[in-house]
Amino acid sequence: MKVLIPGSFDPPTNGHIDVITRCSKVFDEVLVGVIVNPSKESLFSTDVRSEMLSEIFNKKKNINVKSFEGLLVDFAKKNNVNAIVKGLRAMTDFDYEFQMAQMNFNLADFETIFIPASPEYGYVSSSLVKEIHSYGGDVNELVPDNVLRRLKDD
Repeated sequence: MKVLIPGSFDPPTNGHIDVITRCSKVFDEVLVGVIVNPSKESLFSTDVRSEMLSEIFNKKKNINVKSFEGLLVDFAKKNNVNAIVKGLRAMTDFDYEFQMAQMNFNLADFETIFIPASPEYGYVSSSLVKEIHSYGGDVNELVPDNVLRRLKDD
């Protein structure tokens, strides 16, 4: 089974990496879809976010990274994906993701599988990492080493 894990990954966090790695142990193929969102101001470009994820998973044969723009279901169809996987940290994530799952099913008959965050990453979000970093706070434990290097170069 081939699944799609979509997200902005701006920046990729240890929580993202945990969910993607766990999925790679369950599913035959994992496609990580890095969303291009021109209306959102990103810390890193889509190319850099994709590159960071590709570096992290370069030894994993069943994980591929691609960026996309437009509807998630169109990208999923184009890449012959069987289901969409979303990581959940809290009930607030569930409320939003549940609506998206129903819409994706309505638009294109795609199932969504929810994976709960590991307890040690349940509080980690890209938004918090960006905010902490912007004030000079320590994000060493929140992001992979290659992301940390990029943040320090920023």
